[in-house]
Amino acid sequence: MDAANLMCLSRFDGQSKLLVRSLLCGASGAQKALGVFHRQQRANPGKSLSNFIDTLCQDEVTCPGSEARSLTAKPLVCLFPALFKQNLLSFIYLVYPALPRTAVLHLLKCLSLDPHPGLWVSALVRQLERNLGSHNEEPLYSSLCSQKLQELSKRLVGFGESGGWAKCFSGQTVEPGSQSTSGLSELGTQRKRKSSFITLDSDGEETAQQHKRIKMDVCGSECLSAEEQKVKEVMSGGLERDASGEAPAAEELQPAPDGLCDALPEHVKVAILQIKELLESQTEWDQSSMDVFKVLNECDPGQLEVLCGMLSLPDLPEQTLSKLCSSILAPSPDLSYSMATTLIKSLLLEKVLSLSEPASRCLVTAVTSLCSRCPRPMCHALIGPVLEEKSIGNPQAELLNRLIEGCLDSHYRLLVLQMTFKTVWSEAVLSIIHSLLDSKLNLSEELFTQFTEQLVSQGPQFSKSVKFAKMMLTVLTKYGSYVTAAHKHSLYGCLMLNETFLKKSLQAALKRITHS
Repeated sequence: MDAANLMCLSRFDGQSKLLVRSLLCGASGAQKALGVFHRQQRANPGKSLSNFIDTLCQDEVTCPGSEARSLTAKPLVCLFPALFKQNLLSFIYLVYPALPRTAVLHLLKCLSLDPHPGLWVSALVRQLERNLGSHNEEPLYSSLCSQKLQELSKRLVGFGESGGWAKCFSGQTVEPGSQSTSGLSELGTQRKRKSSFITLDSDGEETAQQHKRIKMDVCGSECLSAEEQKVKEVMSGGLERDASGEAPAAEELQPAPDGLCDALPEHVKVAILQIKELLESQTEWDQSSMDVFKVLNECDPGQLEVLCGMLSLPDLPEQTLSKLCSSILAPSPDLSYSMATTLIKSLLLEKVLSLSEPASRCLVTAVTSLCSRCPRPMCHALIGPVLEEKSIGNPQAELLNRLIEGCLDSHYRLLVLQMTFKTVWSEAVLSIIHSLLDSKLNLSEELFTQFTEQLVSQGPQFSKSVKFAKMMLTVLTKYGSYVTAAHKHSLYGCLMLNETFLKKSLQAALKRITHS
């Protein structure tokens, strides 16, 4: 995620961040966001998107690159990339019946302020405006698009003949009564249709084509494309069901692309279906059920990534996590580094980053069990990315402190300390460093020098921080034997900037260090 997206992400609360991250996940972003929203509604039936939409509509001061001295204010939603806006509008289209009309119209108005809107974004905005009854008679397609489609339909039907699509695009106006049909037609035109012969003049065949179920060869003929499944649901009245907060069906899980899935061995494809059934079942897992997870040991890193994507592991409810981690670890006494890294990222990273309150017991159990068995992958796949995230708070710090105190030995604690040297410190990061120092690390002279340099360079921003002052006091009292004359001189300058009530105690502790 680039710096601009990280800056935008920091404006949202914890639950809204998870929605934003889902919408940034490529072409499947709308589907992932819908799944996240359903789970949030199940956990909190009063869950609303009002805060999410209000934050998107807030003005953000920006400085255009071409005009270095010119500041402008734009709605936050306009600062996101085009794919995010397209996914956002597709997501809103699926749930707008359950949203306040004024809030949706305000969001659409903010999007209209974008000086360079994409064609898809413009079309989706107009479609939503029609559905909300704002009387937008402007067609969803551009005049150039209309011209090209007429040429294409003439080529298919034959020159001099009219009908089929040519008739649909012969005018630039669309009747308000056909709003939903036109919206679905746009979605339908994106799908490939298999037919040996196409007769566009035949009304019966057009109707048959509209209701045809398109099957994709993903893991045989068993798995339907998530996007195609959603179109089918919309055509059969599924929009109302989605808006009511009902959990999405298992078939709506986003499958892997055809090529990647085809590369999986047949027994792995079968195991995926079995694991899906287990994850969706409410019954206890017996030993024979858990044996299916042995297939993870038989996958290479690429295959394991495909498998995790097909199982939608980041979206699993926390209640299933600890049970799943136990099942994965039981038949796999020695997980490889790459396998453990992939599983940790898929299962835990997104959940930990989105924490807005202390981690649940289920999440803590899952994290600690994997960390105890796979400490190095945990450091690189979870702890490192969390430290690099600028917007982490106390919930993330508390969870990492649990891992430091209960799961990591001295070697990995040193590794985590070195990771903090590459990040911008915050109050949350200070508490993690303090926890590391309290464990009485066995530092080398070089590592302590690097740490001292970080104290001096990052210390000025914490001149009024009691947490930073307490951490400094720990350094001077527990690690005084590491302090050389050069360190002492640097630390003295750092302490002079301190403005907390601990300043005199810090200076006294530094003065007591007499060895050079």
